[in-house]
Amino acid sequence: MIVIDGTSYDIPIKSIQGKADMLDKYAERTLDGVLHRELIGVYDNYEIEFAATYRNPTVYSDLWFKLTEPVPWHTVTFPTVFGDRAIVGYFANTSHDISKQKDGTTYWKNLTTSFVSREKRP
Repeated sequence: MIVIDGTSYDIPIKSIQGKADMLDKYAERTLDGVLHRELIGVYDNYEIEFAATYRNPTVYSDLWFKLTEPVPWHTVTFPTVFGDRAIVGYFANTSHDISKQKDGTTYWKNLTTSFVSREKRP
């Protein structure tokens, strides 16, 4: 289950891969071969893969439209080493594959998305 903007979506999560991206204001190597850098901060970003589900196509559709909603930011609750943490960011590269069509309903699989944090880790 995932919680986005305060709404729970009962779709099984196959995997969540967390990444700690270190972003620099600059990183530059001088002629003497020494690397100089100014670190802005560490950003917790995530790759999420949802399990295929056919229990409730409406819940799946609601999740798809939430992940692709044209708004600048979402608040998502993620498990971390410090317990669950609400992180503000945006979804990118959201995709899925058609699985089958039956009785006028289209079923999907391989739903994946990236979540990019807005702010550096506290």
